[in-house]
Amino acid sequence: MFIGIDEFGQPVKLPMIYKNLLIGGEPGAGKSGLLNGAMAHAALSLDCKLCLFDGKQVELGQWRDCADVFVGPNLGEALSVLKRLQIMMDKRYAYLLACKRRKIVPHDAFLPYVVGIDEIAYFSATVGRKQDRDEFASLLRDLVARGRAVGIIVIAATQRPSSDIIPTSLRDLFAWRFAGRCTTNSSSDIVLGQGWAQLGWSANTISPTNPGVGLLIS
Repeated sequence: MFIGIDEFGQPVKLPMIYKNLLIGGEPGAGKSGLLNGAMAHAALSLDCKLCLFDGKQVELGQWRDCADVFVGPNLGEALSVLKRLQIMMDKRYAYLLACKRRKIVPHDAFLPYVVGIDEIAYFSATVGRKQDRDEFASLLRDLVARGRAVGIIVIAATQRPSSDIIPTSLRDLFAWRFAGRCTTNSSSDIVLGQGWAQLGWSANTISPTNPGVGLLIS
């Protein structure tokens, strides 16, 4: 998946099969731009399907007709869709077990799913009852943890993925991470992982007038 250019003007591409991507940063840092680029790639691809969660409805709304399912500001519907994805994941694993294999390959009958989520915090920390928000985080964690081998690719964006928004056990499962500009070094480390700011890699150094620029772990 093409996501942009590096500091030398060279194209940067991410292999997304068997991987997940977390996008973080302050408001206006370019999170939605990157997320929409990823959804555009998936929408144009013939080798995957699309499942969208968007509490604001308009960030990913232009891909609504391309998606198998589009979830707006409805936590109950979001839980229902995650449970359906979980059932699909379990059935795919049963298939792999029967075939004595560990992961899907291109010639399999079923296609990978790209699960795009704009603002995880809306579903995990803002609306509805606490037990429903906790269930959303738990279901999403299961999808990120077990879904890779059966072609479920989660690409999620949020402003500051702290533990009150995304449990640490979920956040640490994302292999690929992109940090747009952050207001503090600690916020940058929350996206990229502990210790990167001490090594000299902090999204706090990015100019606020330069949206779309970020640090990528891949």
